[in-house]
Amino acid sequence: MKKGIITMSVLAIIACTITAYCWATGNETVSERAYVAQSLSGQQVKSTSQNAKGKLLVVYFSVPETDGVDASSGASRIVSDGKIMGNTQYIASVIGEATGSTLFELKTAHTYPGSHKGLLDATKAEIDNNVRPELATHIKNFDDYDTVFVGFPNWWYDMPMPLYSFFDEYDFGGKTIIPFCTHGGSRFSGAVKTIRNMEKDAIVLDGYAVARDFVGEAKPDVLNWLKKIGMLK
Repeated sequence: MKKGIITMSVLAIIACTITAYCWATGNETVSERAYVAQSLSGQQVKSTSQNAKGKLLVVYFSVPETDGVDASSGASRIVSDGKIMGNTQYIASVIGEATGSTLFELKTAHTYPGSHKGLLDATKAEIDNNVRPELATHIKNFDDYDTVFVGFPNWWYDMPMPLYSFFDEYDFGGKTIIPFCTHGGSRFSGAVKTIRNMEKDAIVLDGYAVARDFVGEAKPDVLNWLKKIGMLK
């Protein structure tokens, strides 16, 4: 009887050992697969940023307010090298220089008010009525570009309506879109998601957002961001 009990105990121990080994081996396999998946994911991101380059274009929409006591202290403009520039215009110039991109300013057929309140009222009316403003500038060789940086200020928790006109006008299929924006605290809000919905056949990166109070000192951060996504020339 005792011999039988001992035999059963030994078999039980062997069975447990085999089970534990199989469990450990299974977990190790899963871990290895997870590691491979992460590596492939990293390679894919790297490959995407490399393939995104091609011919580069920086499109920006910027409306610096003209009222105020001092151009350098305006909420939507800065002075860089003695030149008054819109916040978004300045960030676009940094990106253009650092990446060797062509710069293109998006302009509308109508002129927006220069006063802060006037601009707020005009842009709110456009949003409420879903207006697509007529564009005064057009890109003749748009098909030549593979990657398009698109910059704009955050107006009323969205991109300005002229950007809707812009995305309606051009076919971004197969291109990479890299958004950037200046804002008063709301970052992109829902703009990146909107762009992805409008341009389903394009690759749309998360982009870069900078608060208007820090635009003047944002260049190092912009360069770090461009380096991170593999876009520095």
